[in-house]
Amino acid sequence: MKKAILYVNQFFGQIGGEDKADFAPEIREGKVGPALEFAKKLDAEITHTVICGDNYMGSNTEEAVKTILGMLEGKEIDIFLAGPAFQAGRYGVACGTICKAVKEKYNVPVVTSMNIENPGVEMFKKNMYIMQGGNIASKMRKDVAAMVKLANKILNDEEIQSASEEGYFARGIRRQMWLNEGTPASERMIDMLLKKLNGEKFQTELPIPKMERVPIAPALKDLKKAKIALVNTGGIVPVDNPDRIQSASATRWGRYNIEGMDALKAGEYKTIHAGFDPAAADADPNVITPIDALKVMEKEGVFGKLHPYFYTTVGTGTTQAEAMRMANEILPYLQEDNVDAVILVST
Repeated sequence: MKKAILYVNQFFGQIGGEDKADFAPEIREGKVGPALEFAKKLDAEITHTVICGDNYMGSNTEEAVKTILGMLEGKEIDIFLAGPAFQAGRYGVACGTICKAVKEKYNVPVVTSMNIENPGVEMFKKNMYIMQGGNIASKMRKDVAAMVKLANKILNDEEIQSASEEGYFARGIRRQMWLNEGTPASERMIDMLLKKLNGEKFQTELPIPKMERVPIAPALKDLKKAKIALVNTGGIVPVDNPDRIQSASATRWGRYNIEGMDALKAGEYKTIHAGFDPAAADADPNVITPIDALKVMEKEGVFGKLHPYFYTTVGTGTTQAEAMRMANEILPYLQEDNVDAVILVST
């Protein structure tokens, strides 16, 4: 019988919740958590379950991947599964990260599942099959069933159909195929055109991604009178991270008072960002959030006044939807203080 290995996070690995998110990678023989559901119809034996905390994978990615790949050395793997990750951003990124690494090192097929709002979709859909999953864990059985259906096709060397037919996110791969009905392209084109002209629904054969276009804001009329605010996605926070902002796939943000300060001090502020080496930012938080330079410019009269707070979140892996939500939550504070412009800094 063919062999499969499943990757799950600390929660689904039955280790614990957010308090155990720093759990280092561990491999266990047999089936743990969702593996029991996978095993019901999967045409392979799940021999091992790999468990890793979401924060550990996000903050120690290179080390975590190296450790897990080492754990898989010598194991028989016909397919590698991960998740499902639902809308959990850190979990989705972790599933995508380890699936990509396993696929590249061991040349085995990988399958995972995420909700469309999960940042892991955009990051990894071109590298693997990511099934279109639900947004919460109550969708577990349905998501597992979809993963198993595709996994079984792969295990049995059956032809994989298009993304819309199989239920995975389109990977941007185009291939020539013959339609069973044999309708010429000219007729299909006219049929789509007539439906469009008549306001009827139709499915294009060449979908074009739609990107939101944000209009450029007008220039400030008088910089010397302008009130400026600072927002950063580099994860600069007080050392105790009072708002518990995540190190990746953030859903939280913070607002911190800088009245009476000439700069952010090391030891009082740090970065919790998991996407870069924190050494320089921890030694001098102003390299990410340049309060020192802005205070000097304010005193020199380059601009009118600095807003008395700076705002922080983490950009890596954060979805567009979450970013928009956080921006809309920050905006009222800026509007209340009549802020004229925002400087957005990152890494």
